[in-house]
Amino acid sequence: MNNFLTDQQMASLVEAIQTAEDHSTGEIRIHIDSNTEGNNAEIAFEIFKRLCKDQTAARNAVLFHVNFEQHYLTIIGDEGIHEKVHQNFWDRMHDRITAEFSKGNFHDGLKNAVLETGLELKKHFPVSGENPNELPNEITFS
Repeated sequence: MNNFLTDQQMASLVEAIQTAEDHSTGEIRIHIDSNTEGNNAEIAFEIFKRLCKDQTAARNAVLFHVNFEQHYLTIIGDEGIHEKVHQNFWDRMHDRITAEFSKGNFHDGLKNAVLETGLELKKHFPVSGENPNELPNEITFS
């Protein structure tokens, strides 16, 4: 299913998602795509619509869509994210992740991005009261 991350590394990424979401109402998902042969951007948005779009109260879900085989990464945030977090944050994030990927640091690139995203979400979507987990933390695959 995935030759780029070990089971232990995938478990570590799920833990990073949980940590990143602890102090924010934002939600983070990772989807690893091994099947896309068409337009990666369109596929990523379809996955985002299925897994994230309109599924959080504050519209503050983020999807990291990765296709390792095709060297493709996109980061998509819901409407609430775009109202608060500027595009240059995501552009810098994308550059850092792809730089790590180019060195073969797939796990570290994603983990650091998830944790940094959590810090950014905390600034704009801090927890006040209960913090239900609105989306699953598991990595999804296609």
